[in-house]
Amino acid sequence: MVRRVAQKTQKGHGRLEQRTLTAIPDEAGFIDWPGLQQVFKLERKVTYLTKGVVTAETVYSITSLSSERGTASRLLEWTQNYWGIENGLHYRRDVTLLEDAIRISNVDQAEAMAVLNNFIVGLTNKLGFSNLASAQRAFEATLTFALSSYG
Repeated sequence: MVRRVAQKTQKGHGRLEQRTLTAIPDEAGFIDWPGLQQVFKLERKVTYLTKGVVTAETVYSITSLSSERGTASRLLEWTQNYWGIENGLHYRRDVTLLEDAIRISNVDQAEAMAVLNNFIVGLTNKLGFSNLASAQRAFEATLTFALSSYG
């Protein structure tokens, strides 16, 4: 079994972050999972420089990418990019669309709201808005613009 390792250290925003990804191909088929090619472990160690506090986290994952296409370095980069996208999406939904401020106890209603918010984010991206708040202001200012954008 060949282990592939990639490491990256970044400093910024008052913290030092060290990430290590270890990928192991499942060529022998030890894990019975359709399409599985590799398993990997991502270890993150963050040192908050002003306080000296250190946090550590380990995440395990699987991928259908072969070890040639999904090298350890690429997997490390993709996992970081994924969380950047996720955090950006959640920030826009929480801050601009006030998703966390709305208390819905009905699961169906909560799912419907999430679908509508995702639709709004996708539509504004498709229309070329880089900022959800500016798109919201444009739609509020001109109802005909908002309606014509949908059709």
